[in-house]
Amino acid sequence: MAKIRKVAFQMDHVSGINIAGDSTFAMALEAQARGYELYHYTPDRLTMRDGRIFAAVEPMTVRDEKGSHFTLGERERVDLSSMDVIHLRQDPPFDMAYITSTHLLERLHPKTLVVNDPAWVRNSPEKIFVTEFADLMPPTLITRDIGEIARFREELGDIILKPLYGNGGAGVFHSARDDRNFSSLLEMFGQMYREPFIAQGYLPAVRKGDKRILLVNGEAVGAINRVPAEHDARSNMHVGGRAEATELTAREKEICERIGPALRERGFLFVGIDVIGDFMTEINVTSPTGIREVKKFGGADVAALLWDAIEVKRS
Repeated sequence: MAKIRKVAFQMDHVSGINIAGDSTFAMALEAQARGYELYHYTPDRLTMRDGRIFAAVEPMTVRDEKGSHFTLGERERVDLSSMDVIHLRQDPPFDMAYITSTHLLERLHPKTLVVNDPAWVRNSPEKIFVTEFADLMPPTLITRDIGEIARFREELGDIILKPLYGNGGAGVFHSARDDRNFSSLLEMFGQMYREPFIAQGYLPAVRKGDKRILLVNGEAVGAINRVPAEHDARSNMHVGGRAEATELTAREKEICERIGPALRERGFLFVGIDVIGDFMTEINVTSPTGIREVKKFGGADVAALLWDAIEVKRS
């Protein structure tokens, strides 16, 4: 097996993360426990010079201690091809800055293993990739055409409207058939976003939870249920959702088995899908979360399983 020694994390600055629920931090803890050298850099430090990819990186050590969770060493400009593994882990939005970083990292992969494969990350936006499995989804519309959205809501009654390339529950609205703010909402979306919007049929089952299922190399390895606050349509935990232990249903296992081959074909070693009731709503391939919550509620050590898969990939 090719020995892994140097691991870099392309991420939002480590000083700003909430270690209680940060999956990147969990990956870093596990890598450090395995004896790997950790390096930290933010996406703005990426540089291409004559076809070679550099970044100003800092050696990093991590500790599972709130308020004292990291130490960074002296910054040094390095050729990123010297790294064995790079984790592409900055948070969306999935904008041109994000897309550009995938183009640069693509120059390194697979000789330097980038998790997830940057070309396929670029070509698989999470709210579009999921449409390849239309029979597993709720009714879904992607458009900027106001008339199309109005007809969609008239047909379905309640809908969810959200930005196509958003994340973390930002800009997610529940609009009922008699919502008098609907026209204003569409006007606001039109002013804020150049891209199409995504609308989906509202799933009442969300009141029982929006399940995050984690997959490593196309296999389901853990799940957490996220229950929205009483007066919120969103279940994301940073906006008030409540995490609880859960098990996979037969339908959820079926969904994972259906999408597993496509994830492996695209080199997606770590993925998080969102399932409400019997329907999958998103396939998250950029910087999925949930590792720490799964372990906290007695589930698998997903970070360890991910590193096992990375070591196999590097062998």
